[in-house]
Amino acid sequence: MFLTRQRHRSETRPTGPTGAQAGRAPTQIAPIQIDRDLQRLITEYSPLIYHVAFSILRDRGLAEDVVQETMIKAWRHHEDFRGDSSVKTWLVRIGRNSAIDALRRRRDLVTGAGAVPETADTSASTDIERVTEGRDAVTGLSAALDRLDELSRTMVVLREVDAMSYQEIADALEVPVSTVKTRLLRARRSLQAMLQESQLESGRAR
Repeated sequence: MFLTRQRHRSETRPTGPTGAQAGRAPTQIAPIQIDRDLQRLITEYSPLIYHVAFSILRDRGLAEDVVQETMIKAWRHHEDFRGDSSVKTWLVRIGRNSAIDALRRRRDLVTGAGAVPETADTSASTDIERVTEGRDAVTGLSAALDRLDELSRTMVVLREVDAMSYQEIADALEVPVSTVKTRLLRARRSLQAMLQESQLESGRAR
């Protein structure tokens, strides 16, 4: 299965019994291995795909639908995975495309600003994370993210929430690393400015 393809490239040659016994072994092992690989796929990558989908759709229910759709697509087409990139970036690409398709199919739906997904990496220390303390700050950050363009918003989520490297983001979104760095820099500056503006308005309202 493609989940283990990268990890065990050096172990692809069969060992053990040959002949009829060797021919029967895959049939006996395959169902169990498929179940395990599918469960690992869902457990390991569902949160990441949810964050990507939510960053585009801004709707919890639609994002959950995209997660399921992505896992089904990945499982059905796992033989197409050639190992040129990591499983993570491959799945992000599928999830993002699925989310964009879902957005196009639901153009007439009015989606409100949802809650910001919980961070997957608590060790990350950024200005964005520090301003999320308290309900008002979370609401302000969610509104600020909504004002970013879809690509920049997705990059921010992949970097700040899922702690993906610049290279991983570039591979997943099929853009140059330089574009990722430039977009993230601009997005962070925009978010900082919007959050400061929101905090000032909130202070005046009190």
